[in-house]
Parts: sequence; structure tokens; C-alpha cells
Amino acid sequence: MSGARNISYKPSEGLSYDPLEALYWDAEALQMEITRTFEVCHGCRMCFKYCDSFPSLFKAIDERHDGDVTKLTPAEITTVMDECLQCKLCEVQCPYTPRDNHEFLLDFPKLVHRFKAQRHKKDGASVRDKMLGEPDTLAKLGRASFGLANVANKTTVHRWFMEKFLGIHRDKDLPEFAATTFERWADSTGKINATPGDEVVLFQTCWVQNNDPQLGRDTLDVMAANDVKVSCAKGLQCCGMPAWEHGDLEGLREKAKKNLDILEPYVDAGGKVMALQPSCAMLMRREYPELVAEEDRERAKKIAAAVVDPGEFLWSIRKEERYNTDYQSGPDAKISYHTPCHLRAQAVGFRGRDIIRKVPGVNSITATMECCGHDGTYAMKVESFEASVRMGQRAFDDMREADAEIWVTDCSLAGMQFKQHAGVLPMHPMSFLARAYRKDGFGTALTTTQKTEEES
Repeated sequence: MSGARNISYKPSEGLSYDPLEALYWDAEALQMEITRTFEVCHGCRMCFKYCDSFPSLFKAIDERHDGDVTKLTPAEITTVMDECLQCKLCEVQCPYTPRDNHEFLLDFPKLVHRFKAQRHKKDGASVRDKMLGEPDTLAKLGRASFGLANVANKTTVHRWFMEKFLGIHRDKDLPEFAATTFERWADSTGKINATPGDEVVLFQTCWVQNNDPQLGRDTLDVMAANDVKVSCAKGLQCCGMPAWEHGDLEGLREKAKKNLDILEPYVDAGGKVMALQPSCAMLMRREYPELVAEEDRERAKKIAAAVVDPGEFLWSIRKEERYNTDYQSGPDAKISYHTPCHLRAQAVGFRGRDIIRKVPGVNSITATMECCGHDGTYAMKVESFEASVRMGQRAFDDMREADAEIWVTDCSLAGMQFKQHAGVLPMHPMSFLARAYRKDGFGTALTTTQKTEEES
């Protein structure tokens, strides 16, 4: 490795993952950690398959710089950083992380975010990144168009302009805006509870709020079937992940503060925070405590400790008497299940699969842990759309090879990716269970014999 031989794998003086530290914003300190981290990754190579960041890094060092990481150019470093999807699978796989209490204290995704935070502070954000970082605002505009936005997003001319002037790939399927938000529905049906005290408060996420309110309704139905009292709250914001993807720390903090203000009383009253999308749960559970403003740190830790995935929560009460296995209909089908990357990052894993396994009629379940390649806004951008499809191909192939009648995933963006590139729209585990609790959910009601056989 010529000039790179004397680079220590141990943390440099530039190590910082905390935006409250002045060191975090020091460009020279960041470069020290980039050099050190890239040297460790170049020597390890365990994460070669997850995204383009690592192959690009290894190729640059091996083929252009004779093994010397110190010769990487700023452009090459930027390429490596921008090719990171933030799927976090490298952090899950890496044996050198703070989570494993390893002395190297390596966290590649956090290094990428630090790089992007410094770039955002120095250069600001593009129009596209500002727009994608505000999904709630986009949805308000979409609803104000009375459905015209959904139509326009499928027209060739409009998509050409979006690609030309915003950098959103013309071939990327975009989510449709719901005519009515989940919160408006919850308010109109008496589901909003301003008085804390229920077992769970729902963090519906901007996806359920703006694009798929039915998933929120399904989740409430499932929780009611299991005698779980759930509050819905007014005024919740996007978690801030779309803003943080391009380094907008202040944008994330602004949204986080509003969410903490709303959620804290429910948590203080003993409630869990049920987040309906894995990325939102991951951000709130693992990153809010390290990213929010100093005055919000302690309560962010409190909220983080209360965050749960719906499948994870149901699994936690599965031995209680209230856990409801009185399913009314079953699919009579094989299931192909996709485990979202950000559930793996939280060590939640296969709970979505586990809770639907006992539904009568589920013949078998095959699971894949491959990344679908969507990862937030990555799949929407001109420069990364094709890469997202290529990287998701293993997941598409694995799901197809199961030859299953029904596909399931806990991540709605992964669902979009599968629908566009594999031809099947997966169900969320909560929607699957909601159907199983209804007599007409899967078309054929279960007989007493079927229920008895499953219970035995």
C-alpha cells in the first residue's frame, strides 16, 4: 500500500460523530477521518456488495493510485460519498463499529452524513434537494391541485421538465398524493386523542399521512383487534430523513423539535411511539439523540427508547391473553417477504414475517434480506436512478424466485420499487393482518376446522 502503510486503523484526532462538537465541522478533521476510514475499508472489503461507494473506492485506490488512499482526489471522494444509499447495511455488517464497542469506532454512514452536512453548510442545497426535503409541503401542493399533480406526474412532457430542471428521473414512478390526509381522517372519526395515557401513540409518518392513509387505518384496526389502545396526535411532521439525506441538519432539527414537542407528553404518560415506516423509526430511535439541538437531547433519548415498529410491538405481546389469533380469513398462498434494511439496522429483523406466519392459509414464507435500492430519495434522482435498479436486482430476483402469490414488506418505498421493477406491489404486514381479521379480507372466510387446525 506504499504511502498508505503508516495510516493507523484507530480513530484519528479528527473523529467526531456529534454535530455539537466544533471538530465535527472542521474540514481538515473530516479529511483525517475519511483517509482513516477509507484505509480500513480498503483493507477489509467486507462491504463490497452493498452499494457503489465501495467498488468505486476500491477501484480508485487500486487502479489509479497504486494502493495509496492518500492520493484520492476531492472528486473521487465526493463520488464515494454521493454513491452511499444510507441503507446502513455496511454498518450492520461491519465488525469495527461503536455498536460493537470496537476500538476502531468506524461508522461509514455517519462519516458520509458528516461530509454532506459540511457540504450543505458551505454550499447550501439545490432546488431539488430542498423540494425533496419537504415531503409535507409537496403533499399540500399536490392536494391543492385536486388530483392534477398525480396526473401530471405520469405525463411524458411534465416528467421531461422535471428531469431537465429538477434532476428527478423521468422513468421513476412517483408516489401518488392522497386526496385526504390520515390526520384529517383520524380527526373526523374521533381517533385524535389530545389527552395522553394510551398504550401507544401513532407516528404515522409523512408517507401514511400524505400517500397511503389506508395503512394507518389498517394498523389501527390490527391494534384494536389485539386490545391495544392507540392515540393519534395532531401536527406531527415528517421525521426529517429526506432533509438529512443531503446534509440539512437544521431542517432535520426543526422537524424533530416539533415532533418531540408533540410526542413527549404521550411518552411521559407511559406510551410507546409506533412508527409505521422503518426509516422513520430508525432515525428517531438511533439518530435523533445524536443529531437534535443540545436542549432537545435528553428528551430525544426518552422518545428514542419508546419507539417501536408495529410488527415488533405485536411480537412483544404475543404471549399475552389479548394477542388475537382469531383470524377470519386466510390467503391460501405462499408468501415472499422482504426485510427492509432499516429494520435490520435497528435489529428488528423479521418480526413482520413472524407475525403473519401463523395466519391460516399461509403455506410458506420465503424471506430476502437484500436491499431493494430505493433508499429514500436516492432512486428518484437522475444520477442514481439506474444504479438503484441495478442494486435492487438481487432483491427483485429473490422475491420472484420464491414463486409466491403474495409479496410482503414493511417498507412502503421498497414496495414502490418492487412494483415498478418486479411487477408486484407488496402488502405491509399490518395490511395483511387487517385483511386476515376480516371475514372477506382474503375472499374466503375461514372455517372452524381451519382455525382449530392452525391453533393445534
